Amino acid sequence: MISNEKIQEMMSALGELKAAKEQEIEELRVKWLGKKGEITQLFEEFRGVSPEQKKEFGQKLNALKNAAQAKIEEMKAALNDIADAGKASFDLTKPGDRMDLGARHPISITREEIISIFKKFGYSVAEGPEIEDDWHVFGALNFPPEHPARDMQDTFFVHPQGDNPILLRTHTSSVQVRTMESSNLPIRVICPGRVFRNEAISARAHCIFHQVEGLYIDKNVSFADLKQAILLFAREMFGPDTQIRMRPSYFPFTEPSAEVDVSCNICHGKGCNICKGTGWLEILGCGMVDPNVLRASGIDPEIYSGFAFGMGIERIAMLKWQVKDLRHYFENDIRFLKEFETVI
Repeated sequence: MISNEKIQEMMSALGELKAAKEQEIEELRVKWLGKKGEITQLFEEFRGVSPEQKKEFGQKLNALKNAAQAKIEEMKAALNDIADAGKASFDLTKPGDRMDLGARHPISITREEIISIFKKFGYSVAEGPEIEDDWHVFGALNFPPEHPARDMQDTFFVHPQGDNPILLRTHTSSVQVRTMESSNLPIRVICPGRVFRNEAISARAHCIFHQVEGLYIDKNVSFADLKQAILLFAREMFGPDTQIRMRPSYFPFTEPSAEVDVSCNICHGKGCNICKGTGWLEILGCGMVDPNVLRASGIDPEIYSGFAFGMGIERIAMLKWQVKDLRHYFENDIRFLKEFETVI
């Protein structure tokens, strides 16, 4: 029940209130002035006071309410003063802490540059699964069962049983097959991706590496078109004075086939330790798509012809930045990666 003693007691308690946190101040406001707060409750009880006491109690209740509101505002102001004092203690002109920025991986840089070059030539990008079946990796690419050419690529088999074993793709040519099976002609695509071969890891080889393969199929495509495409790419990647040479080679899925060398961009053909004194550096393999490969994907070789090429991204990156150990690409050594911070 409302009384002078109760009002005086609450006024005394109000003077002793202390709060240092914003949440505590809000809790006090609700406790005293909220809809169910103690002072609000006194105003409810005020309705039952006799008429001759209303003036006295009314003045005291208003004084209590005003004192409570003033106390809440005082504590809020004190809290703001503390915050402002903290801000003022910082030197706003002082430079901030240095933050080390990351860098793109050299394989990613090289991959994007290769894709960018071929996109300018009108090639689109096609991708496919890393876990493939034997047909798309070997069968459709003119690798008959037990063909010795299969020994060229030591394979990781996931499920070796059955007529169409499951394996980790050994080249991104499998994406070319899927593209030929599903796309309308003409076809002009590049197929970047990660591939796997069961090889001993060394400075020149790894069991995981990255490729970009290209495919162009249309009417009247010739070997001259292939040579021109490779020359344009080489000059975009290694410089406008770059020359190429093509050496006869063998791949089951192309005929005729060739290995392509570029003139060494370090010694400019004079001979150095990078090119082993030859003046040339090997960059990719290529050739005209074998008619059997076209037939396997439902393309008539009497009407259409095409060329294909494939390059290792690690190999291109090694030549571009003279990286002598392929293992650096996979070891995540910060010292090595920092060398590419300024590469755009």
